[in-house]
Amino acid sequence: MTARQGAGAKGYAEKLRLNGKRALVTGAGQGIGAACAEALAATGAHVICTDIALARAEATAQALRANGLTAEAHALDVTSTAAIEALSEKLGALDILVCNAGVVTSAGAEVMSDADWDFVIQVNLTGVFRCCRTFGRAMLAAGGGAIVNIGSMSGQIVNTPQPQCHYNASKAAVHQLTRSLAVEWATRGVRVNAVAPTYIATPLLDDVKNGAALMARWNDLTPMGRMGQPDEVASAVQFLASDAASLITGTILNVDAGYTCL
Repeated sequence: MTARQGAGAKGYAEKLRLNGKRALVTGAGQGIGAACAEALAATGAHVICTDIALARAEATAQALRANGLTAEAHALDVTSTAAIEALSEKLGALDILVCNAGVVTSAGAEVMSDADWDFVIQVNLTGVFRCCRTFGRAMLAAGGGAIVNIGSMSGQIVNTPQPQCHYNASKAAVHQLTRSLAVEWATRGVRVNAVAPTYIATPLLDDVKNGAALMARWNDLTPMGRMGQPDEVASAVQFLASDAASLITGTILNVDAGYTCL
């Protein structure tokens, strides 16, 4: 058996570059999605910013273009198969897909409405599946690609004290979906991974009831003693999307400040 040659100092750096690649990010209008779009564009990718609100997607794309990076914007409802397929047909095969669009609400299981449950599951889980299915199909036909899904530490633990069983279930399912797709597509050139962030300082936290009051408690439960920032998640996404992660598939990468160690 012949040992594989090292990439060399220059080669390792080049593996992290995304020059010539086309990347689509869902939920790119704010928070983690906007940070992912910036990280991918800053390392050479042409980024397709999508969001259910076109104005938000365009704001992210415009900010990237203002910094000399390349980006475009499209409206996308990740719960709509028709919308996803129409955009895929328009764009053609991608090199990178980041499934980031997500929502969270808070309600006890015994009082949670069907509408509340369905809303979170449709966006967080079904939306990820539908994007992976459609854009992944094009990647398979083109011979390869990299998909990074945004999961959560909530897919591995039960967050307290806020009740959010629907969110926890959706993210646990995203993790298992990621592993399943990784195995199905492993020999066909498409890698599928996920990152599992801790609490991140984004507008999404505004949707958690009494979120501001809970921050001190969350920080106390975190070994590093603080919340994360969107760019810290984006760095992990960028790595998994790059050729530097060429042997990594089916991995759930915790970006959680040590939270799940306890």
